[in-house]
Amino acid sequence: MTLWDRMMDQIVRHMMHRGVLEITYHDGTTRLYGDGTGKPVRIQIKSPDLSRHIVMNPDMGVGEGYMNGDFTIEDDDLPNFLKTLILNLNREGLPWFEKPLNILQFLGRSLSQFNPVNRAQQNVAHHYDLSGKLYDLFLDEDRQYSCAYFTRPDMTLEEAQSAKKHHIARKLRIEPGMTVLDIGCGWGGMALTLARDYGAKVVGVTLSREQFGLARRRVKEAGLEHLVDIRLTDYRKVEEKFDRIVSVGMFEHVGVPHYREYFRHVRQMLNPEGISLIHFIGRVTPPGTTSNWITKYIFPGGYCPAMSESSAAIEHENLVVSDLEVWRNHYAETLLHWRKRFEANEARAAGIYDETFTRMWRYYLIASEMTFRYGGQVVFQYQLTHKVEDAPLTRDYMYDAPIEPTRAVAPFTAAAMQNGQAQDAELREEVRHAAE
Repeated sequence: MTLWDRMMDQIVRHMMHRGVLEITYHDGTTRLYGDGTGKPVRIQIKSPDLSRHIVMNPDMGVGEGYMNGDFTIEDDDLPNFLKTLILNLNREGLPWFEKPLNILQFLGRSLSQFNPVNRAQQNVAHHYDLSGKLYDLFLDEDRQYSCAYFTRPDMTLEEAQSAKKHHIARKLRIEPGMTVLDIGCGWGGMALTLARDYGAKVVGVTLSREQFGLARRRVKEAGLEHLVDIRLTDYRKVEEKFDRIVSVGMFEHVGVPHYREYFRHVRQMLNPEGISLIHFIGRVTPPGTTSNWITKYIFPGGYCPAMSESSAAIEHENLVVSDLEVWRNHYAETLLHWRKRFEANEARAAGIYDETFTRMWRYYLIASEMTFRYGGQVVFQYQLTHKVEDAPLTRDYMYDAPIEPTRAVAPFTAAAMQNGQAQDAELREEVRHAAE
C-alpha cells in the first residue's frame, strides 16, 4: 500500500463504526471496516490516484471518483454505500488531519455564497438551464422541482406535488383577486395553480431563461395570461407590493451574506396584513457548509441554512414568524421517486449528455436522498407576517378539508413540448427581449 492508501485506511478506520465496508485498494490489498452488522458494501479501487484525491478532499474525491469510474461498488449499490458513509460521518466525523479543510471551507463560505444579481444569474444557469429533456426524465408532469407533500404513503409523485401546492395555498389564505409574488417560480406550476384554482393574480420571477420560456408558454396554453405574468428578472428588481408572497426552493440559492437583504425585500414588497410563505431546505444541525462536490457540479453558490441563521435574519428585518412547519422525510421520499424515474431513463440521459453526466446526476439524487434520511436535512416552511394578528390564531384553517390533488395545468406532454417552429421562434424572441 502507498502512503496515500495508508492515510485513507486511517480515515476509514477512524470513521467506520456501524455497518461493513470492504475496500480493495489499487494494489490488491483488501481491508475490512466496521462492526460487522448490516449489508456489506464492497469497493474496488480502479485508479492509483483515488486515495490521494480522497485524503486531500474526501467529499470531492468520493464524488468525482464515482462519476469517473475510479472505483466501483459491488452491484452498483450506491444508496447503501452513501447511507453507510453518512451514518458514520455523523457519529465520528473525519480524523484530526482533515479538520483544517473544514475550517477553511467554513471561513470561506461568505465569499463562495456572495450572490449579487449577475453572479446569481450565472449560478442559476449552471443548473436550471440544462436541457429541458433532462428534467422530463424524472420530474412529475407539472415539473415541480422541490419537495412534495405525502399526506398518504401510497401517493404518486403527481399527487404529492399537487398536495404540496394546495397545502401552501391554504397557508397563504388566498382569496380571488389577491396579488401574489412567486419568487423563483420555476416552470410556473405554482403560479398556474394559484391563478386557476384560487383566482389569484400572480407575478412569477425567475433567473433561468429555460424556465422563463417554458413557463410563459404554459401560461399561454392554459389561457391564463390575464392572471399570470412570468418575468425573467431578479426578485430584487421587483418594485410592486403584493397581498401574498410565496417562494418554494429558492432561498437555498440566496447565500448567507444576502439573508437580511432577502427578507428586507420580502417585508417591503408585502402589503399590510399580507402573508408570506417561504419554503426551503435547511439543516437541524448548527450552521455549516455546503458539500464542495455539490457546489462545483450541482448548485454553485447554494447553501441550506440552519434554523438559527434564517430566523436571525427574519428577526432583524422585523417580520413575524406566524407559523413554522418542519417537513422531515417528505423530501427523501420525493428524491426516491425522482431517482427511480431517472434510473429507468439512464440510457436517455446519457444520450442527452454522456455517461459521466449520468453517473454524476445519479450520485446527486442518491446523496441528497440519504442526506435527508440520515444526515439532518429537512424542509422549513416559514409563514411570515407584519403583525402577530395577520394570520389566524390556530392552525385549523390549514386542514379544514382533505387536500384533493388536481390535474396539472398545461402539463409537459410531448405534444405541449412540440408546438412547431413558429412558436419556438416566438419563444426565443421573448427570451431575448426579456434578457435585454
